[in-house]
Amino acid sequence: MTDIFQEVDEEVRRDRAAEFWKKYQNVIFAAAVLIVLAAAGFRYYEYQKERAAQAAGDQLHAAIAAIDAGKPAEAYGGLAKIAADAPGGYRVLAQMTEAGAKAATDPAAAISAFQAIAGNNAVDPLFRDAAKLRAALLQLNVSGEQAAGIAGLTALATAEGPYRRMAKLTLAALDIGRGDTDAAGKDLDDVLADPEASPDERKLAERWLGLVASNRPAK
Repeated sequence: MTDIFQEVDEEVRRDRAAEFWKKYQNVIFAAAVLIVLAAAGFRYYEYQKERAAQAAGDQLHAAIAAIDAGKPAEAYGGLAKIAADAPGGYRVLAQMTEAGAKAATDPAAAISAFQAIAGNNAVDPLFRDAAKLRAALLQLNVSGEQAAGIAGLTALATAEGPYRRMAKLTLAALDIGRGDTDAAGKDLDDVLADPEASPDERKLAERWLGLVASNRPAK
């Protein structure tokens, strides 16, 4: 008797399974197709992103080569294309490269371009700090902009960003030029005390400290 009930129960389960499959097979097939398409789409997206990054890198290299070859119009055309179509990081690099190329002939426009990048909160902080540094360094050589340049360098020097040592070295050079050996010595000591200072930064700070010591008035 038990066997009969088990057979009936299995029949019922089979019937229900068949009914379920008949009712929902299209939904199940559609879900399976969506999963496969999603996985394929993600792989294609990653592939396209990698190709776009590689293409942007090649275009940026070509634009820089055009600048070095004295072909600014060709370079600016390539940089504008990168800035419009390339992945985010390459867009900023293109904008900074173009601003740097214009610095010799139109420093005001270059400063404005770097400041626009520095003030864009959507840009990576590393690029923003680099743009702040470039703008400040250009301002040092523009009449009436030196104070703003020093203020920009001071802000970078007192922050924790990667360009703090370069800012301090530049400020120290300015202090040496003004004969303010105490201020220069402090900035140079800060560079040497920084555990993240590179060998080149340390070497430069040590060399300039020797210059500071030789120029200090005897007590």
